[in-house]
Amino acid sequence: QVQLVESGGGLVQAGGSLRLSCVASRVISGINAMGWYRQAPGKERELVATITSADSTNYADSAKGRFTISRGNAKNTVYLQMNSLKPEDTAVYYCRLLIPTGAYWGQGTQVTVSS
Repeated sequence: QVQLVESGGGLVQAGGSLRLSCVASRVISGINAMGWYRQAPGKERELVATITSADSTNYADSAKGRFTISRGNAKNTVYLQMNSLKPEDTAVYYCRLLIPTGAYWGQGTQVTVSS
């Protein structure tokens, strides 16, 4: 079993920045990808950004140019640098780890952007 722990969420004014972190409870071999998803009230969970084991990245259109996903040296850590935040970025942000046998999710961290 793997636990993912997110941190770094909080309240920020529009135009501000936050850096989210996600750490897996143990080093895992065979990681396909790690990523960030978010869910706003009344909306479905949506992809924000992903990064593969080969460091190939993918971003939602809403995140392009403002967010950057990266992995830590330990490879069981993933970060999301969020700049130029907008009120519509307000959501619970979830970390996801994908391995050949399935996926793990973190418990989520709240990001609130005030106008």
